[in-house]
Amino acid sequence: MDSIQIDHVSAEAALVRLIDVAQSDTGQSVRVANFLLAWWNGDDLGHFAIADLFALDRAIAIDVATIIGFLAVHPGAVYPDAFGRREEIVALIHRREPA
Repeated sequence: MDSIQIDHVSAEAALVRLIDVAQSDTGQSVRVANFLLAWWNGDDLGHFAIADLFALDRAIAIDVATIIGFLAVHPGAVYPDAFGRREEIVALIHRREPA
């Protein structure tokens, strides 16, 4: 069984990898972007269906689980900008906007 590390360093590394995937152009990138944007502002930017984990490669799904685990044990709300990743998330938002 795999162990998922949910400390700050592991969560930040997972976030960096997820942002890289979300910025690519694959079916997985859409699902990862949905996860990141739901975390950023789910009310306005959509949601992440848990079943979407089934369509992700194992390593990517573990990165999602790492973030969720970190959020579960961290006191208070934490968003990607707490890791210094605001610009990347804003760029993902702009990629979704209609031309």
